[in-house]
Amino acid sequence: MKILFFDLDTVRADHLGCYGYGRATSPNIDEIAGSGVRFDNYYCPNAPCLPSRASLVSGQYGIINGVVGHGGTAADMRLEGAGRGFHSAFSRNNLFLQFRKAGYHTASVSTFAERHSAWWFYAGFNECYNVGKGGLESAEEVMPVVRKWLNDHGREDNWLLHVNLWDAHTPYRMPPERENIFADEPLSDDWIDEEVFRNHRNHIGPHSVREIAMWDDRVNPNYPRHPGKLENLAQVKNFIDLYDCGIRYMDECIGEILQILKAQGTAPDDLAVIVTSDHGENMGELGIYGEHATADQPTCRIPMIIRWPGMQSGIVSRSFHTNVDLLPTVCDLLGTGKSPLYDGESYCETLKNGTETGADSVVLTQCAHVLQRSARFDRYLYIRTVYGGGHMFDEEMLFDVKNDPHEQVNLAPERPDLVDKGARIVYNWQNKYMEKSPYQVDPMWTVLREGGPEHAPRAQLEKYAERLEATGRDRKAYEERYHLNGK
Repeated sequence: MKILFFDLDTVRADHLGCYGYGRATSPNIDEIAGSGVRFDNYYCPNAPCLPSRASLVSGQYGIINGVVGHGGTAADMRLEGAGRGFHSAFSRNNLFLQFRKAGYHTASVSTFAERHSAWWFYAGFNECYNVGKGGLESAEEVMPVVRKWLNDHGREDNWLLHVNLWDAHTPYRMPPERENIFADEPLSDDWIDEEVFRNHRNHIGPHSVREIAMWDDRVNPNYPRHPGKLENLAQVKNFIDLYDCGIRYMDECIGEILQILKAQGTAPDDLAVIVTSDHGENMGELGIYGEHATADQPTCRIPMIIRWPGMQSGIVSRSFHTNVDLLPTVCDLLGTGKSPLYDGESYCETLKNGTETGADSVVLTQCAHVLQRSARFDRYLYIRTVYGGGHMFDEEMLFDVKNDPHEQVNLAPERPDLVDKGARIVYNWQNKYMEKSPYQVDPMWTVLREGGPEHAPRAQLEKYAERLEATGRDRKAYEERYHLNGK
């Protein structure tokens, strides 16, 4: 059997047609979903890029493996310590090694490891190809490597090819010759009206409509399509168009790869396909545009689609899962044996016979831009903010993500019962994994003690206060919130 693993950076599930999106962003992914199993409530438990993939390949939450941020101590896997053998426990039990154990030749085309100095990501691969731009490449630079590999090896049997595409990640940067194919098409969900946009114009925090570039409105001359600010609804639409075009471009590449294999004679019952992402993207939610900076629904809900020969076809799982569940699932599919180190639970039975195997809730963590821990349960999302990273978030927020998918109405003041339920889920989860952890330190607090998240350290907040005053926003309230000494 041959296995394709499509690792699509920054794809929020609800911008794919198979998850209900109204635009044709994903015809090839939709076709895969139609003949496989689509997981509807699938989340990255540790956002964004680095901590999410650390959870994916280790089968552990960041509170255990130590990776919850993009810098400082909490950007590295924890040392195993005195009990480490000749080979580390991670190297013996990681995701991609399972395929090698089962007799597959494994290859990866990805720049992720270099982008984040996350060299552990290569564990389990026989071959690794890096085009050298650290995630700033577009698919036209990745695809020649993929085409050559398939031309050399596609007709062989028993291989896994991991393809990592970045075109939905900021800066949005389609090739210059490509047009905005959605320019004349309305948004699938036109929820940002004039009133909402006025409120967003007054939002305080990085990646707001006045600071798309994070802390200011500069435009990178290397990526002129990506704006530094948004001044009207037409520009908002164009910004979302660019994101959708990035997804469509990756989808076209998936289609090409499938066509290459078909032309080589690969039969559908000899090809498994996994499609997923590391995290999503906020597109106006919580006042944030074009960034994956929170522990909320748009950032943490991700696609997971698996088409596996002999397994279920065309079904949808509604249970809650996170990406730590994939590793034990692969172990069951391949018969390689599961490690007690894994935090995830296998959903192999869902793939085999459609049985729901997920949890009643999941806990989500963000420590690269803000410090948040959230609980997703029933139709609700509870968010506890420890450090707002420059945003003026309420300490506790509660959203009905079924009826309010863009998180516009904080229900916390009127539903203390649900706030208590969400807080209890987070509390019990923290206790469970702190008891399991041999390190006895929650890495979220490590990030706070080291000065705050990599992308929003406390040292940056003083500088931002001056910009707030210059752009007519409430500098005083901001300084009071963050205990700054500005005038």
